[in-house]
Amino acid sequence: MIGWLRHQRHALTAALYRLRVQPVATLLTALAMGVAISLPSGLYLALGNLGRLAGDLPAQPEISVFLDADASAAHKQAIAARLQQPDIAQARYVPKEEALAALSAAQDLADIAAGLTQNPLPDAWVVRSQASSREELARVAADLARLPGVAETHLDSQWAERLQAALAIGRTGVWLLTGLFAIALIAISGNAIRALVLARRDEIQVSRLIGATDRYIRRPFLYLGALQGLLGGLAAGGVLALAGWVLHAPIERLAGLYGSTFQLLPPTEAEIAVVLGLTTLFGWLGAWLTVRRTLRQGMATR
Repeated sequence: MIGWLRHQRHALTAALYRLRVQPVATLLTALAMGVAISLPSGLYLALGNLGRLAGDLPAQPEISVFLDADASAAHKQAIAARLQQPDIAQARYVPKEEALAALSAAQDLADIAAGLTQNPLPDAWVVRSQASSREELARVAADLARLPGVAETHLDSQWAERLQAALAIGRTGVWLLTGLFAIALIAISGNAIRALVLARRDEIQVSRLIGATDRYIRRPFLYLGALQGLLGGLAAGGVLALAGWVLHAPIERLAGLYGSTFQLLPPTEAEIAVVLGLTTLFGWLGAWLTVRRTLRQGMATR
């Protein structure tokens, strides 16, 4: 056990030395890996923030029921009675005066509301149904639209459903990109390690002549690949931090125009650990595949 630990420490020391004596190559490799992994990571964070926006939507879609301008009191009473049926979970009456006041309070519509000579908005009901599926909600909305005194109904879940569908497609795309860039990371690490193996072929040949096993020869390169992957993950974190800093002010201004306090959330500690772990693994795997193939082909001993 002590001997094994000694060999591991020797291999790690050799890998750290190799990184130190080739700072430019190490930096370029880390930057290449960092840029590659920052693309799917950035998309993942963007989708997470969009999902947070979608999560702020009402859990249950609402049906807006707009009344005719000339709806009689009898029609309004009939509509109110219909909204007391068991298929309606909640109904709130919004008189046109309240709707105009809300319009006037909106930051980007206040000037328009101030220029109106009369109130063009109708009285309305905001309804939440007991139904949960899109088909059942559409049926309830159509049923309400047929009531006398109702001008039209609007089911506001369509755009939210489209957003959720787009997020689902985006998540699938992120996983596909992650797979592609994982292959790219393995290739980047493998090419960097292969150049080092070929540069040290004479040293490797001598080691084999005195009885060194391929496992012993391979070990420093595996540590080197893992360290390169770790540095690539740190570089990706730097790229994402820079992107977040650049985008912070524009997103804050855009959110302010919509009366929102939305801010980009940084990655969690668990997400950072996953990215660093994956880049380290990909770097190690690229080194293992390259050294194994090179030693088997005998290229290192030519």
